[in-house]
Amino acid sequence: MKKIEAIIRPDKMEVLKAELDKVGYPGIMVSEIKGHGKQRGINHQFRGVEYKEYFISKVRIELIVPDSQVKKLVEAITEVCRSGAVGDGKIFVFPVDDAVRIRTGESGDLAL
Repeated sequence: MKKIEAIIRPDKMEVLKAELDKVGYPGIMVSEIKGHGKQRGINHQFRGVEYKEYFISKVRIELIVPDSQVKKLVEAITEVCRSGAVGDGKIFVFPVDDAVRIRTGESGDLAL
């Protein structure tokens, strides 16, 4: 099993959710987060005064998937969330040792 964690733009969330449903993966965890990457924030101008916003609003998507689905889901996330501009986000893939469904006690891929 693997954990796919994607940091994406908030405006891509609904489109991504629809795409994940389409490719057959309805389970998803979502967190609203703030942070910055290499660009160290964004410069804005308000009433002629320039200021810097250091922490940009993003959405963190987390999926726990069987190894066989990782490539398909990473490709789907990349395709939907790519605009070609700075700040599109990142995808991380982590190994998961085990999963247990609390209600039934099932473990491993059965718990997904």
